[in-house]
Amino acid sequence: MNKRFALITDIHGNMPALKAALHEIDTLQQIDSIYCLGDMIGIGPDTNEVLHALFSRKDVSFVSGNHDEAVLAIIKGEAYPESHYHSERHHRWIAERMDKSFVPLLERMPRMIRTEAYGRRMLFTHYHIAPDKFNDPISKDPFSPIVEPSLSNLEKLFNGCEDALIGFGHHHPVHYFVSKRQTFVNPGSLGCNNKSTARYAIVTVSEQGFEVQLQEAEYDNSAFLASYEKLDVPDREFILRVFHGDQLRE
Repeated sequence: MNKRFALITDIHGNMPALKAALHEIDTLQQIDSIYCLGDMIGIGPDTNEVLHALFSRKDVSFVSGNHDEAVLAIIKGEAYPESHYHSERHHRWIAERMDKSFVPLLERMPRMIRTEAYGRRMLFTHYHIAPDKFNDPISKDPFSPIVEPSLSNLEKLFNGCEDALIGFGHHHPVHYFVSKRQTFVNPGSLGCNNKSTARYAIVTVSEQGFEVQLQEAEYDNSAFLASYEKLDVPDREFILRVFHGDQLRE
């Protein structure tokens, strides 16, 4: 029997988008499991709603993202990453409002999951981390830089990874590239988009290889976008412009 799973990533505190994607996954896609590839929180204000929706499920496997780890560092009184200095005020706002019962669940999330199906190895991570930095705290900035979507850039970024499928996030645009030996899939940020759709991917693994379907669930994001002003979210003008395409001005 084929193995069929969903990839979601970079939800960024957007509960309406997550709800729309999960509805399609649950009702239309007939999947075996979900891999959540990091950055569940930060940017959007729906921190507790998103974490509750995901952690209450039994079919989701998690890896941590840089926003998840930066917020967690604040809550635990650990060093905050200097490269995130522009986000610190926002992350402190998120940390103050986060239900602390989620802390142990966030702490347990690994940075990488490796699994196998039909003899094909698969790697799931938020971003590439050099082996000598893999166990460093987020304050040491172990994460990889943003790269333009291309097969050559991804082969360079994940050089040394021999996995047949590499699923990742961090880079908000969609990445889907196939070489003779590897498939790279980033479904794009689920929660940050310049239109009212929640992006995710469905991957089917069989003896023949991988079949990838890039999906977009439509939803009404008007109340979510308005909540930035209503809740007085720090840096909201920048966030709405950069991460949501200034849709309120359209």
